[in-house]
Amino acid sequence: MDERPETELISIPATPRVSTPEIQTPSGQRSPRPAGQKSSTAWTPTSFISPRFLSPIGTPMKKVLINMKGYLEEVGHLTKLNPQDAWLPITESRNGNAHYAAFHNLNAGVGFQALVLPVAFAFLGWSWGILSLTIAYCWQLYTLWILVQLHEAVPGKRYNRYVELAQAAFGERLGVWLALFPTVYLSAGTATALILIGGETMKLFFQIVCGPLCSSNPLTTVEWYLVFTSLCIVLSQLPNLNSIAGLSLVGAITAITYSTMVWVLSVSQQRPPTISYEPLSVPSSSAALFSVMNALGIVAFAFRGHNLVLEIQATMPSTFKNPAHVPMWRGAKVAYFFIAMCLFPVAIGGFWAYGNLMPSGGILNALYAFHSHSIPRGLLALTFLLVVFNCLSSFQIYSMPAFDSFEAGYTSRTNRPCSIWVRSGFRVFYGFVSFFIGVALPFLSSLAGLLGGLTLPVTFAYPCFMWVLIKRPPKYSFNWYFNWILGWLGVAFSLAFSIGGIWSIVNNGLKLKFFKPN
Repeated sequence: MDERPETELISIPATPRVSTPEIQTPSGQRSPRPAGQKSSTAWTPTSFISPRFLSPIGTPMKKVLINMKGYLEEVGHLTKLNPQDAWLPITESRNGNAHYAAFHNLNAGVGFQALVLPVAFAFLGWSWGILSLTIAYCWQLYTLWILVQLHEAVPGKRYNRYVELAQAAFGERLGVWLALFPTVYLSAGTATALILIGGETMKLFFQIVCGPLCSSNPLTTVEWYLVFTSLCIVLSQLPNLNSIAGLSLVGAITAITYSTMVWVLSVSQQRPPTISYEPLSVPSSSAALFSVMNALGIVAFAFRGHNLVLEIQATMPSTFKNPAHVPMWRGAKVAYFFIAMCLFPVAIGGFWAYGNLMPSGGILNALYAFHSHSIPRGLLALTFLLVVFNCLSSFQIYSMPAFDSFEAGYTSRTNRPCSIWVRSGFRVFYGFVSFFIGVALPFLSSLAGLLGGLTLPVTFAYPCFMWVLIKRPPKYSFNWYFNWILGWLGVAFSLAFSIGGIWSIVNNGLKLKFFKPN
């Protein structure tokens, strides 16, 4: 390759410049010859399709051969795919685009976790609550950009799943140990929490709509969990991640709508007379510390979704000229703009409306407890119904990595794709396992803190380490120091928030309601 600038090549008097026309690949993508490439007489797989060779051939045949040349050149830049990927839910379909990316990221990024944010503010207060929420938002947006860029960090290789990228960065064994547990726990824990909030919200919706006409033997909370789980299992029969794009769109629209309705309805009503904005008092300094750690874990859990970024990007086609990170980042930016428009008003508006009177279940429970008689029944019922729709949609996208793992184990052993019955069996099994876990652990706010602590490295720590180990910025440079510091801070926060979450479960959740059949 001649490293001289192009202007120097043009100035050679004995060799007139001949421009190489851009060609069209079969997919319609432009594939010009790389700039400044030195001509060679060596034979290549496409050298027989040269302009000199094509000159005596008719126009139709010439176009076919030119397109073939473009295709062969483009294939040189295509990723070598694992044939098994064509059988798995995440990589089975690769016709995603920026719109799908926005739908999926918004559905994964906004949900029931926003409703619990005012609970964290009740322990942190105004200043620390807003500061921690802002820092967490900027931090996770940076690590999101890292994951999008690392999806194709190595030419010819796509890291379609979070665990695959972790293996590339930390090694085959260590990567599995570090990433498998938190990603699986995040997917399964989120599915369990969705069953909790979805079932309880369906119960409240039924009470609002039915009112005094309800029968004398209404469904118990556990039975509502079962109803919600059954609906989730029915919707989970959609085969792959791209096939649930419509559900993600529904989830995104309902999340934005009910988040806005919840905080608007809360701030428009008269505040309780005994409201206070002082952080909740606890009997000892150690209890205060653990409560703050649990509250910060709730904030961290509000920014879940990084365990799905690579999977969402894997559903998009990618070539040398049109890499997948371009539409992915475009869709992610739109999604996270709306995520900020949902999370910040809910946290700030909810705390302003209820202060330290905020119940442990979040702003939705506060709205029902304080204003169920002052807000029109139809408006309140609509809010709860939108929450149910959003939980049904979010369950699908968070469960998809688990479905993918089940089917990957099956296809690797049998060397054939899952039949419709096997695939359905895996999803029914997963749904009911999540249901039984939800019955055993029905304390949402404490579970949210623990989930945030244990899965925090997936969002805040691991991407920074991966960037240093894969991209290898100059040692002791600002980029090197910045990512190492962020990564180790994420690990330290993860340990602290996990301890706070466990303390909150032991001292609050188990004490208040370990198992309430009604």
